[in-house]
Amino acid sequence: MEKNQLIELTIKDQSKDGRGIGSCDGLIVFADGCVLGDRVSARVTKLKKRYALAKVEEILEPSEHRIDDACPYIDECGGCAFGKLKYEVQLELKERHVRDVLERIGGIEDPKLEPIISMETPYNYRNKAMLAIYPKTRSVGFLGRLSHKVVDCHECRLQSEAVVAVADALRASFDDCEDAKKIKNLVVKTSFSSGEVMVVPTVEEKDLDLENLIYAVDESINAMQSFDDGFEYYLSSVALDIADNNPSKRHKNRAEIIAGRPVIEDGLLGLAFEISPYSFYQVNPVQTKKLYKKALEYAALTGKETVWDMYCGIGTISLFLAKSAKFVYGVEIVDAAIQNAIENTKLNNIENVKFFVGKAEEIITGEYENGNIRDIDVIVVDPPRKGLDRLAIDTMLKLLPKRIVYVSCDSSTLARDLKMLCEKEYELRKLTVVDQFARSYHTETVALLCRKDIDNHI
Repeated sequence: MEKNQLIELTIKDQSKDGRGIGSCDGLIVFADGCVLGDRVSARVTKLKKRYALAKVEEILEPSEHRIDDACPYIDECGGCAFGKLKYEVQLELKERHVRDVLERIGGIEDPKLEPIISMETPYNYRNKAMLAIYPKTRSVGFLGRLSHKVVDCHECRLQSEAVVAVADALRASFDDCEDAKKIKNLVVKTSFSSGEVMVVPTVEEKDLDLENLIYAVDESINAMQSFDDGFEYYLSSVALDIADNNPSKRHKNRAEIIAGRPVIEDGLLGLAFEISPYSFYQVNPVQTKKLYKKALEYAALTGKETVWDMYCGIGTISLFLAKSAKFVYGVEIVDAAIQNAIENTKLNNIENVKFFVGKAEEIITGEYENGNIRDIDVIVVDPPRKGLDRLAIDTMLKLLPKRIVYVSCDSSTLARDLKMLCEKEYELRKLTVVDQFARSYHTETVALLCRKDIDNHI
């Protein structure tokens, strides 16, 4: 095989960025412009010792798995790596990829997965978007696949309809709102229960005149047609995110509310949650309900257990677990999130919960060693994509809860952490993949680990 050589490939798999995977002359080939099941003619663009990159020039035989209504921006935008595939095939790929990393990274032989939890309607499910902006070309949208180019998107199959309305308003404001061009990016948060919309522009200067933009956003959202059930979106909050690259201020709330409320409210599993500009909140509320119900099932609470929720965010899992536990402790490093969690506790009249600000492993160890807590029955972890650090794992192995429920948004770091947890003290009992991010490569998983010295009947 040589660079610029034209080769034929049958695509057997797809990578996380959407490239087709085939083989030729004993090399794995990653090819742009194709999907699982395609037979293609592709030009080799880069040749390495163990793999090659190629770009499709002709689809010789299209895959039976292709869909006809793919997004018009799908070849440029980086959001929908699996967006050209039928939904059932997306699910099969995701299960295969999770099983692969559990075996390859986690060392788990023939992992037994419970059936993947799919979406009934895998479109327009995201309640948060970060819009990329390039005023010179009046582009408002998302970053291109494997690039920093801003793709000017006038529709999106993943985001809420309100996001498109905000993007349209920003695009139109470049002419009559000069300071709108100084916005680096713009976060839009939407509530699928209350209809509230929060807009958070990131800027480097504090004193900007964005009044015309705010009016334009408000008008654009109000102009949207209401849904069949009468549900409507409305602009509720505008907060300036003052950019600060100082690492010491990374977890501090720098948002300045310039219009409307400081929070928006969303409902989930019979609970109400206040969400601030920096709060972490699951982006797919429909699937989050299923995810949390599975986590509760794995926790197997009877009302007698003490539970620690590490990385608790604004308290979503904590408050849900508190309905079935004796007491729940939540820990989160972001102060603003804990303030939301405390307010959410009051909002829902829940008393058997306590929240701490700080590193989870330090807080939980200190409380245990000081005698403030005794038995820890269940630890729930929902870490960021990088997974658990070694100190957090060592802390859990020291405290030895009866069960660990691990919620993960990255199956590779999950597999790595499971390997360390299961070397001596724990065994993986159950694992479920949840399709939290339809049309993309990503998944959410929830795993149940039980101590080997305890006979657990879940």
